[in-house]
Amino acid sequence: MSDIANALGPLFLLILLGAALGWARFPGGDFWPRLERFIYYLLFPAMLVATLATADVRQVPVLRLGVTLLGTMTLLGLGLWLARHRLALAPPAFTSTFQGVVRFNTYVGVAGATALHGAAGTTVAAVAVALMVPTANILCVLAFIASGTLGSASLRRSAVALLRNPLILACLLGIVLNLGGIGLPGWSFEAIELLGDAALPLGLVAVGVALRPQALWHSGKAFWLSSALKLLVTPMIVLTLAWMVGLHGADRDIALLFAALPTATSAYILARQLGGDAELMAAVITGQTLLAMATLPLLLNAFGVN
Repeated sequence: MSDIANALGPLFLLILLGAALGWARFPGGDFWPRLERFIYYLLFPAMLVATLATADVRQVPVLRLGVTLLGTMTLLGLGLWLARHRLALAPPAFTSTFQGVVRFNTYVGVAGATALHGAAGTTVAAVAVALMVPTANILCVLAFIASGTLGSASLRRSAVALLRNPLILACLLGIVLNLGGIGLPGWSFEAIELLGDAALPLGLVAVGVALRPQALWHSGKAFWLSSALKLLVTPMIVLTLAWMVGLHGADRDIALLFAALPTATSAYILARQLGGDAELMAAVITGQTLLAMATLPLLLNAFGVN
């Protein structure tokens, strides 16, 4: 337990630092929204490209990892949709609950994988991101469409945004460079790697800044449903599928880590743009992030890293 706490503790401290900076409104103005865009569109994609373009992805059991992670996301998404009438949630609240279950925080995931398993963990995490980001985006947009919260114009914008998603494009570029035997020649690797090194610490601080504790007061049953499914049920399904397909070792640890992550802060933006319940989404993001500080180490200690 102490090894896991030592690995994840610094990550949570950076998130709490971000929360304190957000509460103090330092440095003020639109600094944090601009920095978050800088991280999302440049620094984090640079990290993914540097990792995927040069890693030996043949060491990663991509098929078994994909079955485990994507199978879990699909099962939960389908289950939520089939149970929507029993849940008796308004369509905007349902879509925010759905995002809270299906989406995941990439910054915490990659940083945690690196802290737990070093470079090998980073490689597996990058492959997980390449698999999960497109799937999560497609499932969430389908949930908005099926719930009837967006019009045709929003649907077109969503499709374009999906095709322009910087994380998806970065993963594709990294894979093409890797499979083509090109890699990152000359000084390009060092330069892109340096950019990528800044992504995770700044991304974790930005996660903290985005927290909205005041939103928790009006969260209701949708918050608890979303959090229970995301932080408890999802890891159990991943562990079951991992056992069924023979995923083990560091690969299984990373799959468990990504299953137990809180939802992504970007879900709030999507909720505002596509007719979701933005206030509920803010509560889900904040509550899950805070709860995960306790559940992540406990789950990894009980079922993952020894």
